[in-house]
Amino acid sequence: MPMINVTMTHEDGGATKEQKELLAKKLTDAFAEVFNRGANTCVVTINEVSTDNYAIGGKTVTNIRKDN
Repeated sequence: MPMINVTMTHEDGGATKEQKELLAKKLTDAFAEVFNRGANTCVVTINEVSTDNYAIGGKTVTNIRKDN
């Protein structure tokens, strides 16, 4: 069973339920189209990570955003 994992920062209250459902639908549809497989075989997980727990180049996203 294919699994698509999305990890993104949790900002401004996070993604809404509707945004997550739309993202999951579009990713599932793209997978089904590209691989010619049924959409019911595709699992999508969405993980929202605090910007304090997400770092790029050794700096948290929180601090990167403060510096910009």
